[in-house]
Amino acid sequence: MSTSWFVMQAAALAAACAMPCASAPSGMAQATRSAAVADTALGALSQRLFPLFTALGRDRTALIALLGRPAVRELLSARAERLTGCQEEPGCVAQALLWRDSEIAALAHALPAGLPVFDDGVVAQARRELQGANVILGTYGLGQVPAYATIDGAGTISPAERRNWLQAAFWVSKAPRLGSVQPFDVSFDFALALLDGSTRTDAIGFMPLNSGMNADAFARARRTNWGDFRYTALIVTGIGPELDGMPLSPGGKYHLRLAAQQFARGETAFIIVSGGRAHPFNTPFAEAVEMRAALIDRYGIPADRIVIDPHARHTTTNMRNAARLLMAMGAPLTQDTLVVCNPIQSKNIASPAFVARNERELGYQPGVAGARISPTALEWRPAASSARIDPRDPLDP
Repeated sequence: MSTSWFVMQAAALAAACAMPCASAPSGMAQATRSAAVADTALGALSQRLFPLFTALGRDRTALIALLGRPAVRELLSARAERLTGCQEEPGCVAQALLWRDSEIAALAHALPAGLPVFDDGVVAQARRELQGANVILGTYGLGQVPAYATIDGAGTISPAERRNWLQAAFWVSKAPRLGSVQPFDVSFDFALALLDGSTRTDAIGFMPLNSGMNADAFARARRTNWGDFRYTALIVTGIGPELDGMPLSPGGKYHLRLAAQQFARGETAFIIVSGGRAHPFNTPFAEAVEMRAALIDRYGIPADRIVIDPHARHTTTNMRNAARLLMAMGAPLTQDTLVVCNPIQSKNIASPAFVARNERELGYQPGVAGARISPTALEWRPAASSARIDPRDPLDP
């Protein structure tokens, strides 16, 4: 690959600036801006899954500088040659766009300064996002079996239909989008298009979470004196149904009875109901939404005391997402929450096995279990590390 290719890429990046760039002729910049369009859905999905590379895509100066680094030139040359060799055959393209371990390491360490700060550093976040792109390409593009095969993935589709999806994703990835890193590498937009084409954009459903059904509760949180309550929130974990057309499982309804009884004690500021579109596969029901409706309709809980987490798909992410919501609400993380659920799940959350599972699946602990005050009630102290975004779980990063 000749050096001129990188010069062309740098020129394309300069021309793609959302605002006029000193390094690009105004006519070229204007022409490129006219061709590129903002896509609100893919833009939101990109921000949710790939916050680091989305920020990089908006900083054309940083991207141009990145293209000038020898390690990055070598990396992009190898990727471009792989892609050219595919002659636009969709399955080959998806394979070629996968990030190799050596490429991930090289790019993660080559990123410029001035990017957003992450709790464990830019290098670690870059690795997660590049690996997350690989997960999407593999699961939704190449038919690889996801970690949770019964609830994740695109489902069973014919080879011909999968090829059509791949072809469409490739076309979308090359259609200019404002604010993307397409001029640098199309793998991110290819991955986003695969999720969109599979109708698995769960990650941006109900966003932003301080609006919609949560708006009144967030408003109440702003005037809440947290010290008036023993617990900042009751965390009601999901236990999704396995039957099509069933919005709440019998076990889920039991959790709601427990929550209503505990809430009546007046020790808790809010109830957080947690559960996404997980069970059964590709269900139209977000469990948290159904739980919220039942708490209001059946138990008379005020709507401004209930907060929904409509994304969690596992017990680990029930706890992580609850911590994220509490941080967003301004609740002190030095104060306990109370997890209410059936005795089996409660015992599990309090166990060393759950600590090991969090480490294995999340890479950190979303909180610390405290006293188990009853078979169905467990004190839990949320952790700030829960804010870490990980697109390796693309439906709930």
